[in-house]
Amino acid sequence: MSDIILFGGHGKVALLATRILTDRGHRVTSVIRNPDQQDEVRAHGGEPRIADVQEQSLTDFADLIRGHDAVVWSAGAGGGSADRTWAIDRDAAVLSVQGAAQAGVDRYVMVSWSGSQLDHGIPQDQDFFAYAQSKMIADAVLRDSGLQWTVVAPSTLTDDEPTGSVDWDGSASQVPRGDVAHVVADVLEDPSTAGRTLRFNGGSTPIADFLRS
Repeated sequence: MSDIILFGGHGKVALLATRILTDRGHRVTSVIRNPDQQDEVRAHGGEPRIADVQEQSLTDFADLIRGHDAVVWSAGAGGGSADRTWAIDRDAAVLSVQGAAQAGVDRYVMVSWSGSQLDHGIPQDQDFFAYAQSKMIADAVLRDSGLQWTVVAPSTLTDDEPTGSVDWDGSASQVPRGDVAHVVADVLEDPSTAGRTLRFNGGSTPIADFLRS
């Protein structure tokens, strides 16, 4: 059993991952901004912790993370304001990585995006640029952190029924959120995934086999 702190705990992937992890016997502290979301977090097995990631200092992040066995970052601005995207998807994510290092919590799983790389190809004059650039920067910082990191990088998310299988062969451009949640839970239990960036779509390879490939 592990004590996991999950940032962005009310997101759809986060709630699904919380249910999977707690069903497997782990304890999940779900960091949320809105107190009205506490009941839904508890219904999925998590223990809510109220904190606005946009307002946390480095010391605040270290204090939140300290004492846990692993960090999952699943927080995001969710589009809209570019300023808020920079503040959450880039700045707060980076501070959480630094906070984990400061708190001595070595295991860190970043829920990212499959296009998060230096040549993401999103034009700077498009609204999506702030997100693409922020994810690329946060992932790069994590890879350079010295932590036992894994980047979980799905393509476009859907609410379709999960299949338990994924791929990265160009045959699809979407993946059910439930399958992403299973990948998050599985990598937390699999130390061999540390140091890996896992880009994936929906597919036909069972998740366990995909993680071993």
